[in-house]
Amino acid sequence: MSTTIQVGAAQMGPIGRDDTRQDVVARLIDLLHKAASAECDLVVFPELALTTFFPRWFSEDITEFDHYYETEMPGPATQPLFDEAKRLGIGFCIGYAELTPEGRRFNTYLLIDKSGRQVGKYRKVHIPGHDQEEPWRPFQHLERRYFEESDEGFPVFRGFGGVIGMALCNDRRWSETYRVFGLQGAELILIGYNTPLHYAPDPDQNALQGFHNHLVMQAGAYQNGAWVVGVAKGGIEEGVESLSQTTIIAPSGQIVAQTITSGDILVTARCNLDLCAGYKDTLFNFARYRRPEAYSLITERKGSIAPPMDSED
Repeated sequence: MSTTIQVGAAQMGPIGRDDTRQDVVARLIDLLHKAASAECDLVVFPELALTTFFPRWFSEDITEFDHYYETEMPGPATQPLFDEAKRLGIGFCIGYAELTPEGRRFNTYLLIDKSGRQVGKYRKVHIPGHDQEEPWRPFQHLERRYFEESDEGFPVFRGFGGVIGMALCNDRRWSETYRVFGLQGAELILIGYNTPLHYAPDPDQNALQGFHNHLVMQAGAYQNGAWVVGVAKGGIEEGVESLSQTTIIAPSGQIVAQTITSGDILVTARCNLDLCAGYKDTLFNFARYRRPEAYSLITERKGSIAPPMDSED
């Protein structure tokens, strides 16, 4: 008997600096209703789906932005989302800024099943950007100021009839993310992102943002025999234009659904998890073909070190 999940990728448009949780939750619930009409089992929301992307601003005192963090999930403002999803019988994955009781700050993804039960939580591993104000930039990218790197790695969770992994934004650019999921048998990888179209350190990459976005996710899907769902918060948010192009990718690496506009929009696909075996058991049969002893540098070395120049050169 095949395992097929109807997945909805719920792209979001901009969230304003002063938009309330109630305003945003109402938008999320509207997307849930669209997903219910499409008979979705699972809806995937983007990274930081409850707030504007506040790391674009510098503050000497990071507690000034505490109102953008969730101290509990669900909380009073987000409970209606959980209640409506449970009533509709739809699971969901949502990204948010987490402030723990110990005062730790994480960029977090939460997976909830159809009954409202928490299936798993993931905290972002690859934190991009910088931690001090850099006035030369047209806007800041201060994720390293407002979030800490998770030391929990890339866990997978059983839910919706399959094995699921979660990742956030910059994680999708690193091949190690997908390989660690692949080594745990992941069949469905959920990724939320907020990606500015302007990359200040190297503007030559700006025109390639959409290409690079799909390149890494399609490669990760194919090389690990897994479905990948990449969901954006895109459009012009507080003066900064971000990438949309929400995508659902098959284990073959082929795009099977994609948004072509910005804003709040749902695209869906029937994800047959049995297709994963066609890659996991053949070309990418890890147990048969992988050579871990040849890859030691991956865990032994952090930075890139070239061999010394030949003295005769």
